[in-house]
Amino acid sequence: MQKPWYKTEIGRFRTVAICEGISFLLLLFIAMPLKYLANMPMAVEVVGWIHGALFVLYMFTGLDTKMALNWSIKKTAIAVFASIIPFGPFILDKKLLQSEMEKA
Repeated sequence: MQKPWYKTEIGRFRTVAICEGISFLLLLFIAMPLKYLANMPMAVEVVGWIHGALFVLYMFTGLDTKMALNWSIKKTAIAVFASIIPFGPFILDKKLLQSEMEKA
């Protein structure tokens, strides 16, 4: 019997990665334009804070996943790099994390 997604390291990491990716896109494509085009700096303050917290959580859950699944330096570096590019967490999920979840 397979464990529920939230009871596995990879399931938790996938969830945090998607949330972090969404917050990054909201920051780049909604909050930043609101700040600079509509003179609403509060949008960046709120979304930026949420994104920052999710980024830290992404790194911690990524480290937990690396240790639990004994990821190589290459996989770990790919996961870290994916967190700093727009749409990176979604690509990471599609190319790497879904297959890792099936193995677990």
